[in-house]
Amino acid sequence: MTLADTLAIHELLYRYAELVDAGDFDGVGELLARGSFAGVEGAGPIAKLFAATTKRYPEHGNTPRTRHLVLNPIVEIDGDTAAARSTFCVVQATETVPLQPIVVGRYEDTFGRDGGGWYFTARGVEVEQIGDISAHLVLNPRDFGG
Repeated sequence: MTLADTLAIHELLYRYAELVDAGDFDGVGELLARGSFAGVEGAGPIAKLFAATTKRYPEHGNTPRTRHLVLNPIVEIDGDTAAARSTFCVVQATETVPLQPIVVGRYEDTFGRDGGGWYFTARGVEVEQIGDISAHLVLNPRDFGG
């Protein structure tokens, strides 16, 4: 395990957050294209999942008006595979919702490496606390045991 490998995996974790906050769900799909997210595989289907479940605000650049904070990433590398766990906190502010944390939880991720570098093989999300998500998601994670 090298520092460069750890930093490359951190970059993937942070890139995901940046793409979601930008409302770039096609980019999220591409980032996760070689893996799975919530039982969905492939760039197109993953992008469609995000587009179908996440509210975006056209008057604000078609973004969800969120900031995903990825914290305390712990990376374990074994050759050309790796696992990472991290904490996340999503904050949001809209005209109807004041700036506040809206969801907190953990990511459990796996990665592979080939000649092109590191890539996601799976992203797991464990929601631990939910605030006012009325301005963020089309569905309620509590309906799915979250």
